[in-house]
Amino acid sequence: MRILIVEDEIYLAQSIAGKLLDYGHECDIFATVNDALSQKGCYDVILLSTNLSGQDFYPVIKRFKDEIILLMVSYISNDTVTDPLKSGAQDYIQKPFMIEELIRKINHYHEYKRLKEERNLYEEYMAHQMKNVRLPEEIKCKLPLMIKTNYQKQADAFAFAYAKKMKRAMKYIPLSDSSWLTKLEETDRNPIIYMPEFQTLKKSERKQFLSAVEGREIISSTTESFEEEGLETIELMSEHKIFDRTEILTIDDYVKFIIHIYQSKFPDTELSKKLGISRKSLWEKRKKYGIFKNR
Repeated sequence: MRILIVEDEIYLAQSIAGKLLDYGHECDIFATVNDALSQKGCYDVILLSTNLSGQDFYPVIKRFKDEIILLMVSYISNDTVTDPLKSGAQDYIQKPFMIEELIRKINHYHEYKRLKEERNLYEEYMAHQMKNVRLPEEIKCKLPLMIKTNYQKQADAFAFAYAKKMKRAMKYIPLSDSSWLTKLEETDRNPIIYMPEFQTLKKSERKQFLSAVEGREIISSTTESFEEEGLETIELMSEHKIFDRTEILTIDDYVKFIIHIYQSKFPDTELSKKLGISRKSLWEKRKKYGIFKNR
């Protein structure tokens, strides 16, 4: 990692840099705030002293607010710790400190930042994938729960939305995984467990599943009928028939699906061309299927 050290005690700064170099890090040292701010390079970590002989170090925090900022403090006070943390620094370490403790903090916040960026990526991806899925206005249910649906994404979106609303972690264990029971037994009772694809289980496995989930906070889903007792059941049906690996759509179902999904992405001229029909036929099919184009 590239590390920027802002410290006017040059001997201390050089000592820290030398030890960090032994751990494979690259360091730049600056004794003044102005010199640090003049750098155009990118840094992964900023080690910022809060005792800089009267210098205002807050511009450094503002400039590198998106990076990992660790304060190096001689004493703990509102000026050296509390206020800088409120302004955007992540943590502090009190002088004198052992290099191993500094490395531990650097690694901790580097991993935290990586996981945060990864989470944001997945959230953006999920939002994009689920943008055409409509959910009930009120996401409320009692667990364990079985969702009957004709569109798997409908159940997926509900499960993720429910966990988010409840501010709970969620574990994903698909029932098509042959080791689902072992994974369930190894999972503690803290997270909500999402176990889709109930329709893939054999009759004997379904009884095993119902016994295993009794009293647990579990959401499952099925694309087939479900008449078993012991689980609260809700239906989430899509307004249009969706592609499924287990069935072949009729021509009408296919055309209806394509119009519904792609009419907001292509103009009518291009959409009708892709379907091999005229614009007039496209209009007639919209009327037939009850699909209204968003303006």
